[in-house]
Amino acid sequence: MTAAGTEERLARAALTRVFEPGDECGGQWLRRFGAVELLELLTAPDTGPPRLTGATEQRLGGYRLRARAVAPEGDLAAIAELGGRFVCPGDPEWPSQLDDLGAARPIGLWVRGRSDLRIWSLRSVAVVGARACTPYGAHMAAGLGTGLAERGWVVTSGAAFGVDGAAHRGALAAGGATVAVLACGVDRAYPPGHAELIGRIAEQGLLVAELPPGDHPTRSRFVLRNRVIAALTRGTVVVEAEYRSGSLVTARCAQRLGRFTMGVPGPATSGLSAGVHELLRGEGVLVTDAAEVAELVGDIGELAPQRRGPVLARDLLDPVSARVLEALPARGSAVGKEIARGAGATVDEALGRLYELHSLGFVEREGDGWRLAAWPTPAGAVRRGGT
Repeated sequence: MTAAGTEERLARAALTRVFEPGDECGGQWLRRFGAVELLELLTAPDTGPPRLTGATEQRLGGYRLRARAVAPEGDLAAIAELGGRFVCPGDPEWPSQLDDLGAARPIGLWVRGRSDLRIWSLRSVAVVGARACTPYGAHMAAGLGTGLAERGWVVTSGAAFGVDGAAHRGALAAGGATVAVLACGVDRAYPPGHAELIGRIAEQGLLVAELPPGDHPTRSRFVLRNRVIAALTRGTVVVEAEYRSGSLVTARCAQRLGRFTMGVPGPATSGLSAGVHELLRGEGVLVTDAAEVAELVGDIGELAPQRRGPVLARDLLDPVSARVLEALPARGSAVGKEIARGAGATVDEALGRLYELHSLGFVEREGDGWRLAAWPTPAGAVRRGGT
């Protein structure tokens, strides 16, 4: 596929004002006729046998009404003034993984920021979750954003309050890359409370939208943009989500596209973690930090460190010494013969191990018997001489 020409680019820019994001009817027409011919069909007088089939007359009338009002030259000029661009399928910057969406593929993307969207999307992870998140959710999202950015991953989210904002801030704090996929034009700061954050992302990262400059968000557009977040990235991490959550829409879309789906667990009593736990009961993978995310979605060799509890001094004992130590009573003392019988060893072998354990501070002499040390010495310390 070659880069879009001027006429194709103008037509696609116009069609972003005609069709809502993810409109599969429009996507099928676009594949069948191409952008230029489709725009001509929508703006031509409605005469003769219909060529645009699959939509009701009322719906088709709505498309035609929008098509007659488009002014793509103005939209392209507006995005250029912002230092942005309109990226079409076939352009070198077009992320080819968006083609996995089929008829729901974006007509084009309005992009603001200096970096290359295709290159960034090759190594990106979505971090999404509840808007009204808990302090725990915000902490985990920020930690994931920072950790992924430090490992060279691009953090992609939706710039919303809560988990989205925390993930973006975590990546920015690490001096890393982050992409915000908006449900409005890239010239609008929504939510308004995130105007400063969205401005920072435009400077340090990328703002991406299917909607042209000036367009406003709606409830349905928030849901539909989630498919773009899922398709752009190698995997989606959900941090806190209720059973009915837009974040779970992103996760389920990622699953349908064959992407990795991950969830950060929370308290079993928290309604904000209920959706994540349901995801984990299915095909989702439990993750707790950026290293575990990178191990799952990354290349061979990007392994998370092994998780294990602290190593205690008695863990370093050889098997016979460990059995001798376990043969000592919890209270009081025992003679060597009793200890040997409990450890399944000879008396001489048991006594030899007892003296070693004494030097390490595990046991003490009490007359002819042996007992556990009341106050074990720190690991690595050696007791020398005495009883």
